[in-house]
Amino acid sequence: MTGNRPTASSASLPIYLDGIKQAFDEMRHHKLRTLLTLLGMIFGVGAVIAMLSVGEGAEREALKMIESMGVNNLVINARTTEGEALKSVREHSVGLSIRDIDSATDTLPFVENWSAEKNVKVFSLFSLKGRSDAKVLGVTPSYFDLSALDLGEGRRLNQTDESHFQQVTVLGPEAAQSLFPQGNAIGSLVKVNHQWFTVVGVLSEKEGTKSTIQGVKLGGERNQVFIPLSTALKKMQFKHLEGELDSFKLALVDGVDPTLASKSLQHLLNRRHGGEKDFDVVVPADLLAQHQKTQQIFNIVMACVAGISLLVGGIGIMNIMLATILERTGEIGLLRALGAKRKDIARQFLIESIAISATGGIIGIGVGLLLALVISSAAGWPVAWSPFAIVLALGVCMTIGVGFGLYPAKKAAKLDPIVALQRD
Repeated sequence: MTGNRPTASSASLPIYLDGIKQAFDEMRHHKLRTLLTLLGMIFGVGAVIAMLSVGEGAEREALKMIESMGVNNLVINARTTEGEALKSVREHSVGLSIRDIDSATDTLPFVENWSAEKNVKVFSLFSLKGRSDAKVLGVTPSYFDLSALDLGEGRRLNQTDESHFQQVTVLGPEAAQSLFPQGNAIGSLVKVNHQWFTVVGVLSEKEGTKSTIQGVKLGGERNQVFIPLSTALKKMQFKHLEGELDSFKLALVDGVDPTLASKSLQHLLNRRHGGEKDFDVVVPADLLAQHQKTQQIFNIVMACVAGISLLVGGIGIMNIMLATILERTGEIGLLRALGAKRKDIARQFLIESIAISATGGIIGIGVGLLLALVISSAAGWPVAWSPFAIVLALGVCMTIGVGFGLYPAKKAAKLDPIVALQRD
């Protein structure tokens, strides 16, 4: 019955399995030569895996950092000016202030929310259980939403705290650990300079290692202490001529182009500040685009380096297969004399080429993962494992095995059996 006949694929499966076994036997027979051939593939694949893993990790880290600024936000930072230069600036501008925010929200229809912050110069920061070198910020209640900061325990600052100049504080997780090593920070007292504050909340741990992106400082919330902005301005001491605010954020309505919005805001602030360039407008969306462009260039450069290594590996495979043909000329002639077809000879040499490249690829994947970890540990760069990178690396290896093994396979298949036997 036709149903019991073996299919072409099932009949050829033992042939391929036998070819694979013979290929690995040949690799074991020439260990040193095989190892030298594998090195190009190993380093090439390792470079691809490490490059894509580091690139993917950097991309995710950048997204986290931009998220903390808000992709749809504009960030306005005061420029640092001191001495006579500051006096000159103050003749035309009082620096960043709440009035700048009021003007922006009143005249720019694309602004839907805002937050502000002021750095407090810290002389002493301690509790009854510990001390800390944390940075102290006076912030508005909306600061936590616009900075994507999550609460671990307790509550955040609210409008009542802001309106009544309450002496309450929210701690970053690292600051909380320093001030209260045994825990139980909520409800405890913290002294900032000469003022006591009651802890009402502690932020949750937030993943991320980078503190800057495209030269702009980010993060740092882990070791910060947050108090109401109104309390900071009323009860803390600041330098003469110091601006009311150090920074503020404007949240834009969905669909508004942040770059175009920043130009309108700059025009408004330039008029309010008498043309003094005492502020910078940061567009997080532009920072993300710049980072992605930089990452793309990095990926291209690394891909070229990895491609060269793989090309060298492919040339090595071709060399070893051509050398194998010379060594096994008599064997090829004998097989042909016993009835082996040209396609059988070509298949065997192609299988051996693919086996070498696949072995190098598998070892290279392990090397790449290890290399990515080493880079992460030594340089502090984040890594993220990408299944796509592994599949891509193996796919490239198989392609190289076929591409560079095709010519030797065809050359072996074209040998005349009589001439081959005589040459042996």
